[in-house]
Amino acid sequence: MRQSIKQFVRLIADTLPVSEPIYEFGSLQVEGQEGLANLRPIFPDKQYVGCDMREGPGVDRVLNIHELDLASESVGTVLMLDTVEHVEFVRKALEEVHRILKPSGILVVTSVMNFPIHSHPYDYWRFTPEGLKSLLKPFSSSIVAAVGEEYFPHSVVGLGFKGALPQAEALNDLESKLERWKQDWSNPGGRSRLTFLKRVAPPILLDFYRRVKGVLT
Repeated sequence: MRQSIKQFVRLIADTLPVSEPIYEFGSLQVEGQEGLANLRPIFPDKQYVGCDMREGPGVDRVLNIHELDLASESVGTVLMLDTVEHVEFVRKALEEVHRILKPSGILVVTSVMNFPIHSHPYDYWRFTPEGLKSLLKPFSSSIVAAVGEEYFPHSVVGLGFKGALPQAEALNDLESKLERWKQDWSNPGGRSRLTFLKRVAPPILLDFYRRVKGVLT
């Protein structure tokens, strides 16, 4: 979990009608992520189920996202945060997510682009904004944004709406908040790569970056 993505999730929670139950796929809090990756406090008093392919901190259910043992139209909101790059058969997984979402359900998905390989346990893909839009084609409508350098963003984020879009007021609010979020997490000119990584990367990746580059702190 990165602070930028955690802030993005707060933005969604404060702006859109997030319905229950909420299922997070990729909820395992790996070493160095304990606490930071806990998103439950962002959704107080809502039914929240953490799912992953492995047991561990933050995981309530072990599920195979390629073949979800969940009833169709039984989930209100799905979170896939910096997870799709670790899913081998991504389109099949997105079809499963679409199937389990209620008619008014929402998918919140984020991924990395300009980012180091991080195997938890495998790292398969990098998605451009157009690539993420393509993944969201099963949904009635979608919103995709990128943050970072214009032609090499560090992150892409998206929303897939199974049914109708939220009302215009909520969409306008979302658009303005997204623009502020993108400005907050872009890389201003003159900032070193290591300084920027300290803002956007989890601690475990910072340690990896330092070792690879030979940077001692």
